[in-house]
Amino acid sequence: MTLLRLALHEAVKERALELGFDRVAIGPAKPPEHGAAFERWLEGGYAGTMGYLARGRADRLDPARLLPGCRSVVAVALSYAREDGDPSWAPVARYARGRDYHDVMRPRLEALGGFILDATGGDARCRAAVDTSAVLERDLAARAGLGWIGKNTNLLTPSLGSWFFIGLVLTTAELDADARVPDRCGTCTACLDACPTRAFVGPYVLDARRCISYLTIEHQSAIPEELRPLIGNRVYGCDDCQLVCPWNSFAVVSKEKDFEVRNGLDQASLVELFSWTEAEFGERLRGSAIRRIGYERWLRNLAVGLGNAPTSPEIISVLNSKRNHPSSLVREHVRWALKRHERVAA
Repeated sequence: MTLLRLALHEAVKERALELGFDRVAIGPAKPPEHGAAFERWLEGGYAGTMGYLARGRADRLDPARLLPGCRSVVAVALSYAREDGDPSWAPVARYARGRDYHDVMRPRLEALGGFILDATGGDARCRAAVDTSAVLERDLAARAGLGWIGKNTNLLTPSLGSWFFIGLVLTTAELDADARVPDRCGTCTACLDACPTRAFVGPYVLDARRCISYLTIEHQSAIPEELRPLIGNRVYGCDDCQLVCPWNSFAVVSKEKDFEVRNGLDQASLVELFSWTEAEFGERLRGSAIRRIGYERWLRNLAVGLGNAPTSPEIISVLNSKRNHPSSLVREHVRWALKRHERVAA
């Protein structure tokens, strides 16, 4: 490592920390090591209805398709770990309780790319990527030394556990790589054992079609009836496989104000959330990642959660209030929930 490259390497990492990222690592922009495994995963049908993954297969297998001539990847982590509210409250995954992380991370990633451009005298090109870009971000981040991919397919790092977002800056600048972080999951299978729907085919392999995060966020039609009772009260995402991970006991609470809980999304009741009008849904969740699923699927998910809740007059009443909802998707899940309570009452 020449002094010039060493200086650039350290300057980029220092700037990333100044921008508020909690951890940064640099690696090569080579085709992902798990590309073959990704293709087998697609061919196994585990992506469910996420057809965009197959359509962008070639792009995800070569970061140079996103940024021609890229040589290096700067991978950053931004923690969202918090200690707000009731730790047993599960309807909304922790990452979605504050501001949409895309809006928080992208400007900082672009600023980091601008820094690299300036530091190289304008000779380098850069491209910021969050999880909406066609790259295998966890694979590239693991190769850079940001952490290792755990058995639950999340990226893990000792200081942050898995409670963090990943961001990448692809660049044509040639930066020296950091050391890799070895897989430290060992013989632990806590995450696999904790999954309510048994979505893991095995270590490191997730069948998205059974994953609660997929079912409540990505899946657009009716939730398979046999899986509904297993979803419990989860309405947007699921943290179960992370909550039991021993490494998360070392996670430091995030200092990012934008990730502080909004709208009581660490304590609100399902009845309260189900009672929101479409206008309230749009207004209360302005700037939230939850808005991406839309009001219809929000009600679909809440109907399932209410169907799994202990029977009460309040729950029966709020479900009946949407029994004739204009959406057939909502009506079908409300009817299912009411039948669940009728069986209990009988």
